[in-house]
Amino acid sequence: MNPEPLITAEAISVTRGGSDILDNVSLNITRGEFITLVGPNGAGKTMLLQCLLKLIPPDSGSVTHAKNIKVGYVPESIASNQSMPLSVKRFLSLNQKMSPDESDAIMAETKITPLADRPLSGLSRGELQRVLLARALARNPDILMLDEPAQNLDINGQLHFYHLIDEIFSTRNIAILMVSHDLHLVMSSTHKVVCLYHHICCSGAPENVRNDPHFKEIFGDDMSRLMSVYTHAHNHTHEDL
Repeated sequence: MNPEPLITAEAISVTRGGSDILDNVSLNITRGEFITLVGPNGAGKTMLLQCLLKLIPPDSGSVTHAKNIKVGYVPESIASNQSMPLSVKRFLSLNQKMSPDESDAIMAETKITPLADRPLSGLSRGELQRVLLARALARNPDILMLDEPAQNLDINGQLHFYHLIDEIFSTRNIAILMVSHDLHLVMSSTHKVVCLYHHICCSGAPENVRNDPHFKEIFGDDMSRLMSVYTHAHNHTHEDL
């Protein structure tokens, strides 16, 4: 018997200004799955996340959440107010019911303990993304959604962040849905790749998607070859992170 999906999107469509942003998109997300959502700029990836989070209702179709589901969300970035020196520990506690021990555990898990008393405005991009990740995990979510969380990081920052996500996925009984342009860097963790270009062009295991004609049409043969290289390399390099 298949487990009940945490989130089900059924034939959802969204139109803006006469253009289809999402066209008949269906997707199930089940506990224990790591799904990476890829597609070119303007393909509707962020809109799909907003619909799945029930922040924006689709024009047609439906989004269903399992009963009592808790969702953690990590945006690409946030605007920090330079005039309000909010500390990391204080930021994590906003609208959250956490004991000091729980707060310490979350900070240790996301490797931000040394940042506890630092102001948000003084953090690097990589540090801020780990803080946003910690805040999402503080909800003890059933599913974690991330919208291009490593977009503004250098290559080392990307590798370390994705390795952290890998560790979290391996230790928590959750689902992960992550929007990423860096498919070649998350190959070792991803169970399923969904390629979106307003509609779902193809989906499946990474090794199958990279050979799909629709994927190659959108991303080209170079990305397909790069994914193949990183699939092999990731079997050997995690200990270096």
